[in-house]
Amino acid sequence: MAHRVTGVLIFFFLFVHVLDTALVRVSPEAYDDVVSTYKTPLVALLEYGLVAAILFHALNGLRVIAVDFWSKGPRFQKQMLWTVMGIWIVLMVGALYPVLGHAVREVFGS
Repeated sequence: MAHRVTGVLIFFFLFVHVLDTALVRVSPEAYDDVVSTYKTPLVALLEYGLVAAILFHALNGLRVIAVDFWSKGPRFQKQMLWTVMGIWIVLMVGALYPVLGHAVREVFGS
């Protein structure tokens, strides 16, 4: 279920990204206004959520491939899920500062 949800969220992001990028051809000023809203702390949190969705979707996708194509995959499905979750948590902790560092400095000062 989470794999499908993250897939839909990533699709929605890509759809919005294509629209906002296409806006530069229609009105460069409007594009600049939209891009300036992306530099807010709220959007930084959304970016962190996007990183979380992409990482989980990618790692869980590898697990799904292993379950489907490895003869012992179904037997080790639960262990692979916990491995995916562990790797995901480590990577998300590692992404905290690079993704949210600017937002924290903006909210709390340097």
